[in-house]
Amino acid sequence: MRKKLLLLSILLIFALSGCLPNLDAQDEVVQEENNNNKNEEKAIVPKYQISEEYYRTLTPFKPSGARGQAASYLNSRFDSDEFEEGLLRISQKNFSTDQYIFQEGQYLDSETINEWLRSLNPTEPDVDDGASIDEKKEAKENAPKYLAHILEQNYLVQEDDKVKLAGISIGLALNSVYYFNIEGNRFETPISNNTIEKEGKRIAEEVVQLIRGVEGLEEVPITIGLFKQQAKTSIIPGNYFAYATVKSDSRSLEWNNVNEKYVLFPSKHATDQYRDDAERFSRFKEDISTYFPNHNGIVGRGLYINNELQKISIDIDFQFYGKTEVIGFTQYLAGLAVEAYPDYVILEINVKSVAGQEAMILKKPDMKEPFVHIY
Repeated sequence: MRKKLLLLSILLIFALSGCLPNLDAQDEVVQEENNNNKNEEKAIVPKYQISEEYYRTLTPFKPSGARGQAASYLNSRFDSDEFEEGLLRISQKNFSTDQYIFQEGQYLDSETINEWLRSLNPTEPDVDDGASIDEKKEAKENAPKYLAHILEQNYLVQEDDKVKLAGISIGLALNSVYYFNIEGNRFETPISNNTIEKEGKRIAEEVVQLIRGVEGLEEVPITIGLFKQQAKTSIIPGNYFAYATVKSDSRSLEWNNVNEKYVLFPSKHATDQYRDDAERFSRFKEDISTYFPNHNGIVGRGLYINNELQKISIDIDFQFYGKTEVIGFTQYLAGLAVEAYPDYVILEINVKSVAGQEAMILKKPDMKEPFVHIY
């Protein structure tokens, strides 16, 4: 919802300044339906792109048949958001934003994904009813559920007045902690990184074979990413750690490492591994506390790609006593944000109170001034 409000605010600014992009600059095309229906239907391909970071999307928007499952199957909203957004980043390695059009997955519905989850995870252990809790616990630990969810994204190309499927991306969300219940008792067991990678690649091999058996996906290029989700108690999201490409005429996977991770600020890990960034965050926090001491907490989540800070999202919980205080605090933060972080870092600051979101500040590398919105 916050991102939708931000987009509407940006478009409003364009409209007031007379610089609204020409949204009529679009093509009407015909799209052949997926394997379930060979009928053709009309759609709109917008020519305007908000940014090179984003794909154009067909209109009308067609939701996936598995829509909403990620939020239910993953451990946190942080994980479910990054599971989707991280796959978009990986997809750009094979499907460029200037040539391909994005569409939510149209081939794998909820029933198919649930069936695959059951078949790809270890079979539930068969334990005698008279076994002790410890015996049942040991059996569960020896057959953990490695795979939490499967995400499908479709990538289309336009040829004259038609669009067709040109590739798909698949995200596999893997558990770093296996949670289970026995007779009302809750247990958890960690899964090592080596095991996550080994099982993730094994599952990916099987998923590719299953995909090749889906009508309409027999010969499309596939990009498949492995995502390690965090524990339920974590306040930072998980990350993709590997991806593979499968050519259109193949079932073989070619693996590549992904060097991405999220770091919490403040934290001992941040101080030990990223001292300069930790000190920068500490100074930023101290500057806020000096002039506005009545905040309830400041937390940052930094995204590192190839060991370089690319983006940091900062949440500030504040106790406000009036709208003018919100405005004054946001103005102060906007000036502070420009000085706090280098231009190449994407900076997002969310100001919250018990009433909800109060303000947002966004600074991207191509922006001379930060975008500020007070709700």
